[in-house]
Amino acid sequence: MRDKWSVPGYVYGWLLLMPAAVLLVAFTHYPAAATLFDSFFTTGTVVRPRHFAGLANYAALAQDPIFWKVLGNNAVFALGTIPTSIALALLMAVWVNDRLPARALVRMSYFTPTILPMIAVANLWLFFYSPQIGLLDKLTGLFGASSHNWLGDPDTVMACLAVMTVWKEAGFFMIFYLAALQSLPPELEEAAKVEGASRWYFFWRVTFPLLMPTTLFVLVNATINSFKLVDHLFILTKGGPDNASNLLLYYIYQVAFSFFDTAYAATLTVVLLALLAALALVQFLLIERRVHYR
Repeated sequence: MRDKWSVPGYVYGWLLLMPAAVLLVAFTHYPAAATLFDSFFTTGTVVRPRHFAGLANYAALAQDPIFWKVLGNNAVFALGTIPTSIALALLMAVWVNDRLPARALVRMSYFTPTILPMIAVANLWLFFYSPQIGLLDKLTGLFGASSHNWLGDPDTVMACLAVMTVWKEAGFFMIFYLAALQSLPPELEEAAKVEGASRWYFFWRVTFPLLMPTTLFVLVNATINSFKLVDHLFILTKGGPDNASNLLLYYIYQVAFSFFDTAYAATLTVVLLALLAALALVQFLLIERRVHYR
């Protein structure tokens, strides 16, 4: 018979969940709700308090040419970095999963860019892209090419940022693919060899379909990462030249902390969150049916 002073089991469960729940509400749900609330008001000052503006901020956003330019930049950046990062991560994972000399060293080399601080990575690639003295200009100069301002040219700045991002993120995604490859039953490959299937056929017909849960996870994370680039832009280009490298989250940073228009920054943030939620939903709806869970 239970003691009348004993605590029910569900109370212990809620007490164990309480620290994580408090942090989740305080740093995720409350900021999101507060941002949505602020987007319906104007930016207040000491002289002029804020007031309810309804959808005026969203109407101004729809007529903002810089917003549409930044959104287009972000779409190009995402299309350039997401497939490349995933394909390179999968290729590296397959490579280091085989028996090759110094396999541990190769894995560490691939993963090292991931653990470097973002500011350090930006300064490292700034050395590559600097005109005249940069390593990239030195290499192209060997073939007779003239010096080029890679980060100052609107035609090349986005490609430079994409290369740097792929270099940093591919090793991180490789870890997930490597873990998934090592969890596959070895009997599948042995049976394929007995049947005479080639390695290429086995990969596309057996291995890759079994990696679809990992691919979905990596795809969602790569999409989120492509919309949250701030540190690199602050060091390398600050969104220039003429907003050619400006991305959505950095534009939000500019509006909030350079122009001090917090209400418009909140509106941009709401649009960013809605866009990421829509992209994640589309990815789950399109890919979920092709995911094979074991």
